[in-house]
Amino acid sequence: MQLINEDIKSGNLKPAYLLYGEENYLIRQYRDKLEKAALGEGDAMNLNRFEGKGVHVPGIIDIAETMPFFADRRVVVLENTELVKSGGEQLGEYLLKMTASTVFIFSESAIDKRSKLYKAIAKVGRAVEFERQNEQTLKRWILGLLKKEQKQITAQTLDLFLQKTGDDMENIRKELEKLVCYCMDKEVITSEDVETICVHQVQNHIFDMITAIAAGQQKQALQLYYELLALREPPMRILFLIARQFNMLLQVKELVRKGYSQKQIAEKVGLQGFIAGKYMNQASVFSMDYLKQAVQDCVEAEHGIKSGKMTDQLSVELLIIKYSKKMK
Repeated sequence: MQLINEDIKSGNLKPAYLLYGEENYLIRQYRDKLEKAALGEGDAMNLNRFEGKGVHVPGIIDIAETMPFFADRRVVVLENTELVKSGGEQLGEYLLKMTASTVFIFSESAIDKRSKLYKAIAKVGRAVEFERQNEQTLKRWILGLLKKEQKQITAQTLDLFLQKTGDDMENIRKELEKLVCYCMDKEVITSEDVETICVHQVQNHIFDMITAIAAGQQKQALQLYYELLALREPPMRILFLIARQFNMLLQVKELVRKGYSQKQIAEKVGLQGFIAGKYMNQASVFSMDYLKQAVQDCVEAEHGIKSGKMTDQLSVELLIIKYSKKMK
């Protein structure tokens, strides 16, 4: 990101930029920054955008070779074309010998670093991965946004907010906008405001469901399941998330047993620090044997669904019933 910022500041843009990774919010931000740096405001004449698989590469090259209209540059944006995974060989060869005053901006969620196109972009331009931001970075960003709105929030309420939103920056931004609007006449945002306004993410529903199972609160666990179904979450995806949750708890419990700290556990299993603490607390409720059996039962439930022995919705329901009764 720093190198892109330097290019923008100096005005010396590279022929190609690849923006990829999990953090779509930052990818879009830097895509827009590069477009503005290359074209200025409102130059639609020299901006060509392509999206999705199946784009016609020779046609894109023809456009890249077209002189910009009363401007210094032409910009070609390619989003989620998967050309950086496969099928981009011709474009890669073109980039290596390109002399046109065109800037390519590739925006992809997944790429293959072995592909010819990736290697070409890395050679003539910049390939930058945008990962999910860590807890401290997210908190500084949120506090900066709230400061602009002349709002304050306590550390405890900020933790609650992040627990609700997760670490996706786009979701955080949307929930923060709602929260600021709700607290229009207030200077300090409270935990009650967060509970009232911020939407629980699907993953939080799953976490709450496992918590209810751990506490033997069968009615609550099933209610959360029915809420997910009402939100049109497919039972198979819910099953996958339950299995992933039990598997994560198994990993966390094993790391706790080995004496790892919360920070070390977060790094090893790929969780934010504040989320790792929640998993450590929840894992302490279960035995290792219980978690291993739960993971195995999830695998067997999936097999039963795929083999036609039971419907997906009923299979997940029975799994929840079983584990909200089982002694740990």
